[in-house]
Amino acid sequence: MEAPVVNRHVVFSHGQESGPWGRKIAALADVARSEGYEAHSVDYRGIDEPRARVAKLVDFCKELSGDLVLVGSSMGGYVAVASASLLHARGVFLMAPALYMEGLPELRRGILDCPTSIVHGWQDEVIPVDHSVRFAQSYRAALHLVDGDHRLHNQIRVIQYLFEYFLIALDLPPIAFQ
Repeated sequence: MEAPVVNRHVVFSHGQESGPWGRKIAALADVARSEGYEAHSVDYRGIDEPRARVAKLVDFCKELSGDLVLVGSSMGGYVAVASASLLHARGVFLMAPALYMEGLPELRRGILDCPTSIVHGWQDEVIPVDHSVRFAQSYRAALHLVDGDHRLHNQIRVIQYLFEYFLIALDLPPIAFQ
């Protein structure tokens, strides 16, 4: 008897200044597919209001069934975090997320209830690295600080590796200590 096929989806949310299939998303979509996930990317171009972006992501994901992993870069990171519990995400992977930024609606306390990993560049000129440190500390998220700027383009190979590790780790059974 064959095991049932589990639907697995990775949904990407891009930043304010980029598009749905930029360099990082395209590179990570290849990783997602190699790990058995369908890769999707929501197009937020022309939508500046963060709450409207969250609504668009939630609406997009209504059609998906099975495991859901949200990936967000910059403003897309904020959108992924704000949507994760609403969508019962299995995991959240963030790159230079726009967290604790002035002008963005405040996130409610305890908003994340799934494994989370953050990659942030030490030389980020847009979002202070301290914001990711603070968020990681609050949610006990994995935090990877790399030698890069906000776009992280010089770290794509490292990010691919970290994302692959993140997806594999979601499937590992918890270790029971005696």
